[in-house]
Amino acid sequence: MHSKALAPEYQGALTKMSVNASLTDVLAEGESHLRAAQLAGSQQEVARAGLAVAEAHRRLGHVQDADRAWKASYRAARSAEDTGAMAWALWSGGTLARQRGALRLAFRLLGLAADLGKKGGDVVARGYSLAGLAETGRIQGDYRTVAALHEQLLAEARARGEARHTVWALEGIAQIHRNTGSFDTALEMFEEAAQLAGNADDRRGRAWALRGMADIISVRDNDPERALALLAEAELTCREMNLSSALAYNHKMRANVLYRAGRYEEAREVYEEALGEFRAMTEPRGEALARLGLVKSLARLGRDRTQTAAELDGLRVTLDRIGLLNARDMVDKAYAELGVSPAGDAVAGEAGRR
Repeated sequence: MHSKALAPEYQGALTKMSVNASLTDVLAEGESHLRAAQLAGSQQEVARAGLAVAEAHRRLGHVQDADRAWKASYRAARSAEDTGAMAWALWSGGTLARQRGALRLAFRLLGLAADLGKKGGDVVARGYSLAGLAETGRIQGDYRTVAALHEQLLAEARARGEARHTVWALEGIAQIHRNTGSFDTALEMFEEAAQLAGNADDRRGRAWALRGMADIISVRDNDPERALALLAEAELTCREMNLSSALAYNHKMRANVLYRAGRYEEAREVYEEALGEFRAMTEPRGEALARLGLVKSLARLGRDRTQTAAELDGLRVTLDRIGLLNARDMVDKAYAELGVSPAGDAVAGEAGRR
């Protein structure tokens, strides 16, 4: 039996805030309580309120503000000798690092957070940090390493009845199945996640699950209208809760669905919209994926093959730098799909003929 979804990152005076609260409301409440804690001289409360401020900024795409906030939260927690609060601050910093494409830093911070969560006896902080490590590995494309950790975290979340964490784990495992071609299993898990999130009133989790369902339905069933309807439902939640990152990924998936349906001009427009959103929040992974979709759409609309190859070459470099193995494979497949060769190959061929 699962409980209603909770937001353990909203702590101290913000404990009663709903997981579905608008991020602008969370930010306003967090900053208000942060000022009060600073005036009262309570470093522990400064750390707890600062965590909510950091998370609100991160999810709104305010990268620099989020970076300052999690570091200030960590300093306050260390001053108060609150090991659990230190773990939560490092978790926030590690999650931000992943969002910014700094995967090595994300692994380091999340590993430290997991260690401190264990040391401080904060089971939830440790679980969230391990989940962060698993998600970072999954996003990187290292499925073999992190699949077992995902399954372990799913079992632990089910045993504790933590709906939100169960939904996260289901979606992560579903994404691994989707990326390795097990579409039926992936869809079943996304559907379970969507139902569980709905029952637990976890609107954010449900929005991500609907996005996953739309992806599978588009790829496996070739049913763009149903996929677009699911994305439209998810978009309402993203807008109502001001989920900037989730909205950008929703738009990127909408463009994917349109592209697969051969609606290339519509896809181009939506990829451009998503690209602007990712750039505004400094999210390089999303930016690279939107760029890839845009390059493919423009190629289908008649763009010069040399320009297409040059864009794909640039994306390969970017994705190698970030360390996104799965996305790099997607670029390699795009060369074949679009009938172009890497510009480096063409240069090497020309040199050989000389």
